[in-house]
Amino acid sequence: MKFRPAVWFPIATVLSAINIAAVWFAARPGETWHATVHAGLAVAFGLWAQRLRTAVPARNDLESGLDAIDELDADVDSLRNALEETRERLDFAERMLAERVERREAPPPR
Repeated sequence: MKFRPAVWFPIATVLSAINIAAVWFAARPGETWHATVHAGLAVAFGLWAQRLRTAVPARNDLESGLDAIDELDADVDSLRNALEETRERLDFAERMLAERVERREAPPPR
């Protein structure tokens, strides 16, 4: 399975927000360690979300690079077709010139 930052970014953001809210609920009854754990999780999920946000453009760069390769491949194919057509025209022109030379060198019929 492929890791997709675009899918995980909203998940990390929501988990961070939930833990921020949990800090308030854990701190009310005086459970300082419980509130501290939620604060740490909120920071961790927030940092992960930031890292995922910066990872998304790298994937877009990869996709644009692949698109550029596809465009180059299409350009190469069109150049191959144009070269083949040019070769066919050159062969035709050579045959026509060769026929014209043969007609000139052939003796006239008597």
